[in-house]
Amino acid sequence: MDLEEQYDKIYRYCYFKTHSRETAEDITQETFLKFFESKEYRDRGRALQYLYTIARNLCTDEYRRIKTCPLDEESQGSYSDNEMLRRSYLRAALEKMDESDRELLLLRYVNEVPVNVIAGLYGISRFALHRRLSKAVKDLKDRLGEEDPR
Repeated sequence: MDLEEQYDKIYRYCYFKTHSRETAEDITQETFLKFFESKEYRDRGRALQYLYTIARNLCTDEYRRIKTCPLDEESQGSYSDNEMLRRSYLRAALEKMDESDRELLLLRYVNEVPVNVIAGLYGISRFALHRRLSKAVKDLKDRLGEEDPR
């Protein structure tokens, strides 16, 4: 497991959950500290699943601590108008989706977490995960179709 690559992915996951760069950085660091403190879980062959479990629990703790989840508008940078419009449609479609579906899409398609790791994280079979992912993708496509005025 490439820890530098996983660090970036865990940070992205935490940012998705907290919508705050500073909080995501703090939680990511704490995730890896807890991961390295507990050797017994790492040696069981499920290091990636354990890493995401720690991050997920820390994000949940943070959410409970602040009781709100403010949306932090990310800087638009130098995107073209069309790219900004596409991002806006995607964000609007994702915001209308169930939180667990958004999380599944992030884990599988953005962070490229293996199916068996996600299934273990959620405590479901690979087949059940495949069905949930297919449903989430279809839901996102349907929502994007509703948003696109073309």
